[in-house]
Amino acid sequence: MPRIHVCSLARVPHTVAETGASHLVTLINVGTPVERPAAIAPERHLFLGLNDILEPMDGMIHPAEEHVATLLDFARGWDQQRPMVVHCFAGISRSTAAAFITLCALRPERDEADIAARIRALSPPATPNLLLVRLADAMLQRQGRMVAAIERIGRGHEAFEGHPFALTLRDERQGGTVSVA
Repeated sequence: MPRIHVCSLARVPHTVAETGASHLVTLINVGTPVERPAAIAPERHLFLGLNDILEPMDGMIHPAEEHVATLLDFARGWDQQRPMVVHCFAGISRSTAAAFITLCALRPERDEADIAARIRALSPPATPNLLLVRLADAMLQRQGRMVAAIERIGRGHEAFEGHPFALTLRDERQGGTVSVA
């Protein structure tokens, strides 16, 4: 069963090696050094340079439609034969939003509230970036359900680094499994 693993920058090498991931999504500030693990081919690594902010700020790159469109294209190009790893600096906001967006895009029949609740259960500090989610909600024509689901789980507890976790593409209520990376 294909999985989306979420982690911090510090845990990328371990997570890629442990899971055998074939694809990597990086959402991090421009200029932050990120070393792509050798197991990930360059064309299977998406780097989105953006800050973890909810509105435009001078000197920062806010999440925008082009970031979400690029993420959606990359996710739809994933063959789902091996896992995908999604990370940001701390594994709390941008990466959890990207994993949520990817799962909603690839499995439109899945309930947004169930996915968000699963993220909260697996990673108490998770606080998906609401601007990324708002943009994706509009692009995926989810009529506010993605935003409502993330607002419902609220802000996670304070942490320097998120809890690594994995989401399956199968609905967990129908026999899928979820593991912690």
